[in-house]
Amino acid sequence: MKVVLAYSGGLDTTVSIPLLAERLNAEVITVTVNVGQKEDFEEIESRAYSAGAVKHYTLHLVEEFANNYIQPCIYMNCSYEERYPLGTALARPLIAKALCDIARKEGADAVAHGSTSKGNDQVRFNLTLMAECPEFKIITPVRQWNLTREWELEYARKRGIPVKLSSSKKYSIDENLWSRSIEGGVLDSQSSFPPEDAFEWTVAPERAPDSPVVLEIEFLEGKPIRVNDVEASLSKLIQALNDIGGKHGVGRIDMIENRLVGIKSREVYEAPAATILLLAHKELEKTVYTPREYRFKRLLDFEWSDLVYQGLWYEPLRERIQSVGAEMNKLVTGRVWLKAYKGSIAVLGRESPFSLYKREVADYDKGWYPSEEEAEGFIRIWGMHSIQAYLSRCKHSSV
Repeated sequence: MKVVLAYSGGLDTTVSIPLLAERLNAEVITVTVNVGQKEDFEEIESRAYSAGAVKHYTLHLVEEFANNYIQPCIYMNCSYEERYPLGTALARPLIAKALCDIARKEGADAVAHGSTSKGNDQVRFNLTLMAECPEFKIITPVRQWNLTREWELEYARKRGIPVKLSSSKKYSIDENLWSRSIEGGVLDSQSSFPPEDAFEWTVAPERAPDSPVVLEIEFLEGKPIRVNDVEASLSKLIQALNDIGGKHGVGRIDMIENRLVGIKSREVYEAPAATILLLAHKELEKTVYTPREYRFKRLLDFEWSDLVYQGLWYEPLRERIQSVGAEMNKLVTGRVWLKAYKGSIAVLGRESPFSLYKREVADYDKGWYPSEEEAEGFIRIWGMHSIQAYLSRCKHSSV
């Protein structure tokens, strides 16, 4: 039997290699997908072979992740429960799709991943695998064999299996270009303050520079194309904003999250670039859309984000919503200025050739004013239903 395993290099997937060989008599081929995580991929490859992998692939898909997954996320102002910018949720479909590609190339019998039964990722991986390569059996060693962290550490110790040092530490980390998620340990208590050693991308706001930094971000049809004087690919701009925002303490998120598997979890994220870009993008949308367009787009954003979080990347509605969002983003061209200072990010100004803001109308001193008759007539018509209903119900309030 030949199994292709999505391999992160962590404890769960490292232990899965020999377990698959022992319990299923499988040849295990490992696949690591680079989606922007700060890892030593040569070390990960070496660890896979030391644990018993017969072959290993490292796939560098940062640009595909940025252009085909993060960019739609920006179009749709992706934010689950108004906080989480969907970093992990966006990467899973890409990783699982890559797993299918290698499984076909290698003529495998099955694909495998290290998700647990309590997490969201089991759904995201499985649904993508079911859509992209339904011919393969899906194996989930941690879930199927009820593996615990303590059992895995002891198993690895007895067999001399190398595990990543951080795997046995107190946090569970998932990282990619768009976000870094931190779980476990003291963070499992909803009232515990996150220790500073949980964070890597961001400094504590009180330790951030005393001088703010002003950012000018330019969008072309909803796509970030420039930060200050630097024009670059989306992936490079995200990396730059992660560095700048992190230095100024921007992008820390701490939330009680409603997982799709039916439990609440305490989640801590670092997402400096996501925090900055989504704020700038929303501000530009507010500038160029009519009020009805803007309110409708918010509904689309909410539904799209929910579908992606819930692992439904292949739901046709997600594609339909995204196509509408991309079409509406053709107006989202212009510049936004923001200030990052000690953990905060604030909009300073914005401009767009499609802006619906007109100073000559908005100016209280010199602006256009409706006549007394026009204003009075508008007010009467605008509130007619509400006022009539209020007066009628007051009259009959004793009924």
